[in-house]
Amino acid sequence: MVEQVIYTAGVGKCRVEMRVSITMDGLVAQLYGGDKPHIGAVAISLPRPSLSDATRVSCNTSVIPMLGHKDDEVAKPIAEQIAIYFGKPVVVIAGIHVDNAEPKEIEKIVENCYGVVQMLTKYNPI
Repeated sequence: MVEQVIYTAGVGKCRVEMRVSITMDGLVAQLYGGDKPHIGAVAISLPRPSLSDATRVSCNTSVIPMLGHKDDEVAKPIAEQIAIYFGKPVVVIAGIHVDNAEPKEIEKIVENCYGVVQMLTKYNPI
């Protein structure tokens, strides 16, 4: 069975939405927002014991960004954060675009991205 959940954070053009499909073997998260939600980057993160400290969890992560997009800057760390928390493979598809975004708007969007991840981990304890 696949459980699906949706979390949102922010308002207006800084609003982001994360749709997550949770399976027994991993999670797929779609992270969209801004004026033009789209596919900007895909990250897959596989948790594994850290190479420097086997008591910690790290990840092998691969990222495919669309040419000219910066969505990988949130897709990769968010995929890793979710993979470490759940101990399962995670795919994040991210696409957030705001025309002529100011630095403070970008900062708020990134904050909102991490906000929806916090909601996911808070309401889906392992």
